[in-house]
Amino acid sequence: MHGVVQHSLIILAVLTSLGVIFGLVLAYANKKMAIEVNPLIHVVEDVLPKGQCGACGYAGCMAYAEAVVINPDVPPNLCIPGKDPVAKLVGQLTGKAAAEVEPRIAQVRCAGSHAKAVKANEYHGVQDCIAANLLFGGHKSCKYGCLGLGTCVKECPFGAMTMSEEGLPIIDPDKCTGCGKCETVCPKQVIAMMPIGAAVRVNCNSHDKGTVAKKACSAACIGCTLCKKECPHGAITMDNNLAVVDAKVCMEKCDNPVCLAKCPTKAIRHAILGVVPGSEDTVA
Repeated sequence: MHGVVQHSLIILAVLTSLGVIFGLVLAYANKKMAIEVNPLIHVVEDVLPKGQCGACGYAGCMAYAEAVVINPDVPPNLCIPGKDPVAKLVGQLTGKAAAEVEPRIAQVRCAGSHAKAVKANEYHGVQDCIAANLLFGGHKSCKYGCLGLGTCVKECPFGAMTMSEEGLPIIDPDKCTGCGKCETVCPKQVIAMMPIGAAVRVNCNSHDKGTVAKKACSAACIGCTLCKKECPHGAITMDNNLAVVDAKVCMEKCDNPVCLAKCPTKAIRHAILGVVPGSEDTVA
């Protein structure tokens, strides 16, 4: 028995010694092989919004800070949420010229609420738009419309979106930074960015022909082209049965959006955020 205990103590002593030796070797190697980090990287990271949204094209704020400091070809204006103030500050810190960042904000291109959109089936699966879309394109008859399961709301890094009782996301204009994270996660491409100050927008994403679109949703754009014909500035074009507004032309030239009155389904509305899409006329 005594021999067994003595043998165990020897083994323990040997393992402990090896652990100490390996620890010292690793500590020495870590010190010798450590890469000195440019302190400017942390300074730049500190001025970024920390949303980790990826709008800059890099995997988080630290990755962008490192790239913009080390790589002379990476511009200082890639942080969309930070807008011009952050771009100019990053430019000053890195010695680079910062081009102007166009302020933008998210818009929900769908007014297909529970009351207006027709259901194709009942969905009882995972409450996630991406998952629902994998099952026959979702539960709505309109295969272009918002599925209303809130994936965009969950993914917004700035808490700028909420789900309404009508089953559509609402954008908070005071919190939305235009980072585009909600746009990238929407499987229906319902969410898009528009310039801040845009006068009108189309609350629809459907490319179905008029009769099919109207049957699936009473708020759908039916591709009638009346808005396009009415616009005196050529700001509206048609893209495969869907009206598209050039926000820049509209902002620069139009002070009286006469196109709104001609839309038979009210798919084109005042660009008012903070309300359920499709209810803009009640607050305009």
